[in-house]
Amino acid sequence: MLRAIVSAGLWTVGLVYFLLFFCVMTAGLMLFPPKKLYPLMRLMMRFQLVIMGVRLAFTGLEHVDPEKSYLFMGNHESMFDLFAIPAAIPMYTVGFEASYHFSLPLWGYLIRKWGNIPAYRNSIHKGISSLKAAARLIRSGTSIVVLPEGGRTLSGLLGDFKKGPFLLALSAKADIIPFVFDGMYAYNNIHSWHLNPGPVKVVFGRTIHYDDYKDRSVDELRRMVRDAMVELKNTGHWTP
Repeated sequence: MLRAIVSAGLWTVGLVYFLLFFCVMTAGLMLFPPKKLYPLMRLMMRFQLVIMGVRLAFTGLEHVDPEKSYLFMGNHESMFDLFAIPAAIPMYTVGFEASYHFSLPLWGYLIRKWGNIPAYRNSIHKGISSLKAAARLIRSGTSIVVLPEGGRTLSGLLGDFKKGPFLLALSAKADIIPFVFDGMYAYNNIHSWHLNPGPVKVVFGRTIHYDDYKDRSVDELRRMVRDAMVELKNTGHWTP
């Protein structure tokens, strides 16, 4: 009972704050480009997690050069990953978003202005177009975040990876930075609405440079990145 009461209180406070955040970001995107707003977004996302009981910490940020563009690839433990990612990454990034989200009132405007990329699950042709658009973004200097499992883990363990992110990496000739969450599944997962306040760590690994994998197949690259993330998850570091 106490757990349910605490969770309900945190959800209520978090929802009220998120509505404020949404209004601030919508107004801000009417006036400023997203890169200018990213520091504010990062600060507000951190506070969103703090007031909902997450003590967020990061390691491995020395591997991230804010002046470069990367393809960030991470595991997906909770819906709150989407708050922790911009709170952790020190430069403007965009991500893939379900295509139908772009037609939603207000939210569609917000993600379109931010620069997110529509993900089409039922159209190969449109899906290829999105991958090409993402590759152009990376080559032009914008970093992209991808969660290659394609959905939240059901067990807390790393699931199978989709092929699309690795087709993108090879097409864009992108440098890849793997990262993992530690503690987010315990905080909240797909099986429950309960929230369990506590520490969450985001661990960034060493860069996998394009030259390190350019001669690998999609499946070989997929295994390489997954192995790196498993080692990050198990040991907190990865040495290529």
